Amino acid sequence: MSERIITIRDIKTGQALASAEKGNGVRLFEGAWYFEPGSVDMTHLVVTERTYICSYKGICYWIDLDAPEHKASDVAFTYFEVNPGYEFVKDRIAFYAGRHAATVEE
Repeated sequence: MSERIITIRDIKTGQALASAEKGNGVRLFEGAWYFEPGSVDMTHLVVTERTYICSYKGICYWIDLDAPEHKASDVAFTYFEVNPGYEFVKDRIAFYAGRHAATVEE
């Protein structure tokens, strides 16, 4: 696989949750890959009502994995409304870079 392609997989099943080319569909920011929504398979991802308030970006909504073979909380997150200067994260689906809880970056 190309080094320019970032793929996030379910650590248990190996199923691809998101995949995109660096700079074209995905951007690394603060240790997380922010994917364009069209690059994410939302089949088993559920945006929850659980939130975290980032003092500078805005309100973050956690996303859970709810697949038949694997369930995990907080595998990704998104911002529907953002504070000025952080418009580039709005509506993107973010996964932590590297290996994190239920996901792994390739």
